[in-house]
Amino acid sequence: MKDYHINIFYSREDGGYIADIPDLEACSAFGRTPEEALAEVERAKKAWLAAARRTRKPIPRPRYRPAIYQVAAVGAAK
Repeated sequence: MKDYHINIFYSREDGGYIADIPDLEACSAFGRTPEEALAEVERAKKAWLAAARRTRKPIPRPRYRPAIYQVAAVGAAK
């Protein structure tokens, strides 16, 4: 199984980096650096998945791919 895509972006308003996993509703984290945000969202992902299993909530398959990957895949197929 492929892993979930993670977006990381700088938030001027928050003064740090936000990481989120689009396939997992409301799964996001904050860090002062991109590396810290990534580590925090990995922890959040584990907690999200554990809570979903515990409450028998459906766990979505990794499907989100940013447009840049979709364009690159089409270009590679030509």
